[in-house]
Formats: sequence, structure tokens, C-alpha cells
Amino acid sequence: MTHARRTGATPLYLDCDTGVDDSLALAYLLASPETDLVGVGTVSGNIGARQGATNTLDLLALAGRGDVPVAVGAHDPLAGTFGGGPAHIHGHNGVGDVALPPSGLEPVAESAVDLLLRLSHEHAGELRVVAVGPLTNLAMALRQDPTLPGRVADVTIMGGAALHPGNVSPVAEANIANDPEAAAAVLSADWDVTLVPLDVTMRDVLEETDRKALLEAGTALAPWLGEVLDLYLGFYVETFGRRCCALHDPLAAALAVGGVRPAVAPRVHVTVDDSRGPGRGQTICDLRGLHAGYPDQPGARCRVVLETDAPLAPHLMERLLTL
Repeated sequence: MTHARRTGATPLYLDCDTGVDDSLALAYLLASPETDLVGVGTVSGNIGARQGATNTLDLLALAGRGDVPVAVGAHDPLAGTFGGGPAHIHGHNGVGDVALPPSGLEPVAESAVDLLLRLSHEHAGELRVVAVGPLTNLAMALRQDPTLPGRVADVTIMGGAALHPGNVSPVAEANIANDPEAAAAVLSADWDVTLVPLDVTMRDVLEETDRKALLEAGTALAPWLGEVLDLYLGFYVETFGRRCCALHDPLAAALAVGGVRPAVAPRVHVTVDDSRGPGRGQTICDLRGLHAGYPDQPGARCRVVLETDAPLAPHLMERLLTL
């Protein structure tokens, strides 16, 4: 199936591990007229890369966008092996144990790395990359073609924790912790990065009333998203004391396309702890400029989003309810 281009929209490649919040990010991008989703690559994280591709294709079909190419990416991290996704959070199938209508679509023959590299040539200088899973595919693409950053407009990453505690260790966030070696390579590459860490993603939540609104939408995709969210909201009861959920991946997607904007996002040096010690997976963000208003650090290419200009949920719901 030939991809149907959106006239005047910015080409965007999404790299994801399609679990529950990835599904929301994918749907948001499909509903965003500013963006032309030209390809999706999957990686193991919330679920294995192959199942993530199936989930992505099924969701795309429900939205009437089976034309978007989906490529299977890395199953294992750069070092070690994939140990399986958190079924108690995302379900055994990655989408809350909800059986989505099978699309009958198949991933493209090329790998996620090859898809990203091809798209970077087809949309040289314009392609935006949004990565909301472990960064293995991006790191492998950099290894295969070190000139890639020169063809990418920018990269937005959901991952890390700057001043906030981690969610898989006291200091590490899941996407970075699942492949610290890859994250270290991606964050040290010669391109502009916006890092969207737990500091902001844990502040934006979707409520049970929002989930019910999706269930009652009467559209093609939104009611399925409402079902997929059920297990996820249940998981967050222990964290927030009520049925709601953090909006990790949708916030990164919204920041990438300008649906919400950074309010505090210092451009600072960020390194990743890829040691085998207790700090493994930590994003070490140099925020010592706090009391001077966070002046840009010389040579720094990474903006770390600490605050946004508006809550995401109302804007997100407005777009999801159209699908």
C-alpha cells in the first residue's frame, strides 16, 4: 500500500515499543494535521518488537491508516537480551490484554534501521524523529550510517529522569534502563535532542472520566483506546491513589509537533550511566545552572524538558476523540 502524504505537513518517523501509552502517542500523531507520519519502527520494551509491530499495524488499520509503513526493529538491546515486557502494566500483548481487530497487514521487509535511514534520505533535513521506547534502533542506525544526524531535523525522546526518581530503579527510567548503551550513543550524537523525562511526564495524567469518554466516542479507534487503557489505569492506582495514568509517550509526541510547548527546558549536557553498578540507566543531566536561569551550556545539544506551558490531557483528548 502506498503511503498517502499529507500536504504541507512535517515528515515524522516514530520509534516505539507499542504498549498502552505508545498507542496513545501513535493515535495522537495520526490525528495531528501538522504531522505526516511517514514510518514506524518497533523495538522491544513494553513488549517484544514483533508483537509491537502487530499492535501498531492493528491500531493503524482501525484509524484507516494502513498505508503507514511499519518495520520490526531490534529484539535485544545492544548488550544482553530482552527479558520480556511488564505484563502487569501493559498486558501480555502490550495493549492491556485487549484483542484488537486483526488488520491482516504485515510489516515491511526492511528493518526499522533501514526504514529510518531510507526516510532520512527521502526527507533529508526535514525528518523529525520521535523515540518513545528503548533507543536500540536509533543507536544501530548511527552505527550503520554515522552521517544520519546531518539529515534529521531533530529527535524527541521520551526517557530519563533529571531531578525525578526513576521508575525501574531509584535513578533510572525504563526506556533508558532497557538499553543504556544505546541511550549513551544517541544522546552523544551530533543532532538536536529534546529529552522528555519523568519530571514532566508524571505531571500529566489522563483520568478515568477521560477513558470513559473514549469508550463512548462512537468513532473507529477511540473506543478501543478506552479499552486498552483499563489495565494501565489500574496499575497507577498505587502511584496516584486513583484510577488515572501518566502520559509519558503522548507528551513526547505533543512536544515534538508543538501541541504543547516547553516552558522550562534548559539546553545542557546529558550523559548516561552504562556501568553495571546501581546507577545503571541514569540520565545525568547537568542542571547546575538552576540559580542562573539555566543558561545554555556551550556545545550542549540536548534540551531537557522540566516544565510545559499547558496540561496535555485536554488537548490530547480533543484529538483522540476524532479518531
